[in-house]
Amino acid sequence: MTARRFSWSQFGLHVWLLVMVLGALYPMYFMLNMSLKSTVQMEYGIFRITLPFEWNNYTSAFGQVWPYMLNTIAIVFLSGVPMLVFASLTAYVLARYKFPGSEIIFMSFLGLMMIPGILTLIPRFMWVVQLGMSNTWWAVILPYIAGGQSFNMFMLKTFFEGLPEELFEAARLDGANHIGIWRLIILPLSVPILATLAIMHTLGVWNDFIWPLMVLISNDIRTISQAIVFLNTTGQFPHARPRHGGERHCLDSAADHVRVWCMRSFIPHHLWRGQALGRKEGLSREHCHRISCGPL
Repeated sequence: MTARRFSWSQFGLHVWLLVMVLGALYPMYFMLNMSLKSTVQMEYGIFRITLPFEWNNYTSAFGQVWPYMLNTIAIVFLSGVPMLVFASLTAYVLARYKFPGSEIIFMSFLGLMMIPGILTLIPRFMWVVQLGMSNTWWAVILPYIAGGQSFNMFMLKTFFEGLPEELFEAARLDGANHIGIWRLIILPLSVPILATLAIMHTLGVWNDFIWPLMVLISNDIRTISQAIVFLNTTGQFPHARPRHGGERHCLDSAADHVRVWCMRSFIPHHLWRGQALGRKEGLSREHCHRISCGPL
């Protein structure tokens, strides 16, 4: 076996990649290091690792932030499930059935995607106030459901059009109706892209600040983004004791770590499935037959 020759270009490439990896990991190290400091330790050295670690920062921070995390998770679930159901039904009809006006409907959805969300901010707020939904979860849930239809429908329609027609022909021969095809064929094959859209929706709701700030006033129904911004600007939550710098940075760190942990534990499985099922050639006739021949 011949030895591999040393290459300066490969060495430089590996050094550059190592520098990039360290640069990507440093913000996480800095966030973790800051969250484990007390006020005195932060004044002594921000970038240095100081002992002992203040692990009670996390206990104190989670004790204040978990209600807002639960509020955000509830809003994500209550808005995400209906949004994906309605978008998948619309995309299924537009992708698999051609009827007069179907292209006009599809282009209308695409036209809505060209309107910046900031332009609809005031009309949405006036609509919410006139319907009496201000300061309730409905004020954020219903706009999230409606606002995500265009993009999700476009993505799902593109995915559905790539599915083999043999699937639907076999289902019709077995006596399946439209709901049966959608429930037992479309949805199982669409789990990867539905999971991707759900993740994008979760990140959007988690990071959204302007709209919840306008319509959610009571402290007990606020979202995590409002809580974090309120803490960073005032230094404490309403009716909470003043907090030192370590707890404040720990709060940002704890909230972000929960999101990262949830995303990392949920994404990989569906991304690998998406690579296997997201391509038309990846669905063999045998696989299509096994899916379509189930009870409809």
